[in-house]
Amino acid sequence: MIIVKNADDLKRMRVSGRIAADVRDKLAKFVAPGVTTWELGEHARELIAGHGAESAFLGYRGFPGVICVSVNDEVVHGIPGDRRIEVGDIVGIDVGVKYDGFMGDTATTVMAGVTDPDVINLVRVTEEALKAGIEKAIEGNKLYDISNAIQLAAEDAGFSIVRDFVGHGIGRSLHEDPQIPNFGKSGQGPVLKSGMTFCLEPMINMGCAGVDVMKDGWTVLTKDRKPSAHFEHMVAISTGKAEILTISA
Repeated sequence: MIIVKNADDLKRMRVSGRIAADVRDKLAKFVAPGVTTWELGEHARELIAGHGAESAFLGYRGFPGVICVSVNDEVVHGIPGDRRIEVGDIVGIDVGVKYDGFMGDTATTVMAGVTDPDVINLVRVTEEALKAGIEKAIEGNKLYDISNAIQLAAEDAGFSIVRDFVGHGIGRSLHEDPQIPNFGKSGQGPVLKSGMTFCLEPMINMGCAGVDVMKDGWTVLTKDRKPSAHFEHMVAISTGKAEILTISA
């Protein structure tokens, strides 16, 4: 069942969304060659606590990190550790917070001195695919209108959509109905209604769409070990353009 949020719910989700966005943007500026993913996680811990919020990820189904940090061929769910960022890396930062009973969830991919034009294009297209999905997140459209827009943006550019992991509804719980694939046929799925809140998050690979999960049980790698990019916004459906809830103040 897709939960439709009321005006008070949305007011509180705007706050949790802004907190998540602020942490995301400050972490993005902290990314630099020589910084470890552990240091990113510890910085996130301080930033989240500074807002009086909690990490939505730490302990979720046993996840051991405050945030997810995924580098190069790591698609999502990377655990902060001793890996040092190097020149030419792309670093996916996924932030989830809980504040006043509601979740905020957002992600970005940061380039650390990247000069490879193919990698730059991958990151650009992934962000554009997210924008294409948001444009279809309008009351009266069907859910898979979003999915199809993301898929076309990625595949028309020659990239692959990860099919094993998807976007999701969000609210008091981190993952609510519905699942939102980044691929599908337009005109299908539930009708979108004002007050629905979703996390749209294209995960796009330079090579094949297939993925593997590492022995840690969390970190997702591209099967061919080519780079992957990930962007995510939390949005609320409305009669006009979707409201992006994960915009920092």
